[in-house]
Amino acid sequence: MAETMRCVEIEGKGGPPEVLKIATRPRPVAGAGEVLIRVGAAGVNRPDVLQRQGGYPPPPGASDIPGLEIAGEIVQLGAGAGDWKIGDSVCALVTGGGYAEYALAPAPQCLPVPRGLSPVEAAGLPETFFTVWTNVFERGRLQPGETLLVHGGSSGIGTTAIQMASRLGARVFATAGNAEKCAACERLGAAQAINYRESDFVEAIKALTGGKGVDVILDMVGADYIERNIRCLATEGRLVQIGFQKGAKAEVNFMPLMLKRLTYTGSTLRIQSVESKGRIARALRERVWPLIESGAIRPVIHATFPLERAAEAHRLMESNAHIGKIILTA
Repeated sequence: MAETMRCVEIEGKGGPPEVLKIATRPRPVAGAGEVLIRVGAAGVNRPDVLQRQGGYPPPPGASDIPGLEIAGEIVQLGAGAGDWKIGDSVCALVTGGGYAEYALAPAPQCLPVPRGLSPVEAAGLPETFFTVWTNVFERGRLQPGETLLVHGGSSGIGTTAIQMASRLGARVFATAGNAEKCAACERLGAAQAINYRESDFVEAIKALTGGKGVDVILDMVGADYIERNIRCLATEGRLVQIGFQKGAKAEVNFMPLMLKRLTYTGSTLRIQSVESKGRIARALRERVWPLIESGAIRPVIHATFPLERAAEAHRLMESNAHIGKIILTA
């Protein structure tokens, strides 16, 4: 192995071409409980954009290199790395460091690349699949036969949530911003996709559910969506917040929270412990990986870029023109 590697650094904060720069750094060395992965591909996610803008700094001890999910080959094992072996093909959730030729990952946060998937496809799995599983199925307690509303249905999170929930027995509705994106959501398994630019999703959900409302909502929009989401929920419904693209502050009438016995919860994944993320990984391997390997669920890859064009990947992410995942290849 080379002693150095190429990576993408964030120099200051600002627009993609101004602050995303190719650099050379020493190759990391696997410590206790870690594996070193030769990165074949890395996912681009909205938290990477927020980090570049200065709004989502890496937690203490994490790499300052952006990138929260990778796929590649294990080339070095730290002490206590479990059953992994050098040469294993894995994808992994990381707290940073993904935009590089080599990256460290805690061994419990690694998963085998599902049979039949390329490294590019596998790199689109960890961040969205970990997020959807823990928020929709654990915090949101979605059950077979229930209904789920996914905002941003054409995003990486959205395309994952639609597939996972529908394949596990839920009826799924989604919102998206144009006809093409709505059609994509329905092809992936949404019973109905609502164009939020043309229709009031509150009224649409009321009509689609016969006035009952949905059991679970996955939202990354925030702001005025919060009160509208509460209006969309059925009795005993659960609203799960995973982001605030429109803002984290809102004026909300919370009386329906009591009257309908609702649950309003949320989480962020990056700061959770290795133990917690390892538990999510085990659940995914047991419940979801067989669906991927059977072809029932597939990551939706919109575009790939080499590391040198990370700025273009970020511009595409910010344009909201993509459907599914954006991937960097090392």
